[in-house]
Amino acid sequence: MAHHDHAHPALEARDIVRTFGEGTTAVAALRGVDLVVGDGEFVAIMGPSGSGKSTLLHILGGLDRPTGGTVTVHGRRYDDLGDRELTRLRGEVFGFVFQFFNLLPTLTAAENVLLPALVAGERPGDYADRVDELLALVGLTDRAAHRPSEMSGGEQQRVAIARSLLRHPHVLLADEPTGNLDSAAGAVVLGLLRRLVDDGQTAVMVTHDAGAAALADRVAFFRDGEIVCEVPGGDRIRVADTLRDLTVAPTALAGAT
Repeated sequence: MAHHDHAHPALEARDIVRTFGEGTTAVAALRGVDLVVGDGEFVAIMGPSGSGKSTLLHILGGLDRPTGGTVTVHGRRYDDLGDRELTRLRGEVFGFVFQFFNLLPTLTAAENVLLPALVAGERPGDYADRVDELLALVGLTDRAAHRPSEMSGGEQQRVAIARSLLRHPHVLLADEPTGNLDSAAGAVVLGLLRRLVDDGQTAVMVTHDAGAAALADRVAFFRDGEIVCEVPGGDRIRVADTLRDLTVAPTALAGAT
């Protein structure tokens, strides 16, 4: 796996705290999380259900704000931006891929890929070549005029990935991107993500699948709102064993960091 320069990170989260509710009913979803993602690095996040993985991803993507701590993308802090500035930055800097593909059913594949430019108020014509290029990248040139109902789940997710890349995002954020796919379609999607990173894309992925996580350069494991250890990617068995130990016997992780 590649070595990445963390002295000049793409994404940096420092001492992130996220509390929901107030007073005696307050729930701490994140308890002082630090995560640095190097430029062109692929980081997977794993952990038991409710451990804070998706909460962190939403904060990284500017979809939620931390209660405490700072988040920067290529050195630019954004956790303290106003709503309008945050919305603009989110559209310019991040690409999002979710478990449920979030395609608009009345639009064709090509129109769905174009959507971020339309939302940003840009001219569709400026992106015609880019849409063609991305559909070719994800292997769906022949599906350009198809609507979501005419495509398989795996094809819909590949359209969603193409859409996420339209405006050349600095960081791709994927939340359980294979969670709604069978293993064959999931493998195609994961292979695509790995290829994008090999070509220089930075990516952070939340997943419950050890095989998916092992394709990343590094895997960070959450428990109870904290990152408790990290392991290098590439070793599916080690990733699966670490996740099992985390879920079954938390004390077994002391030597895994």
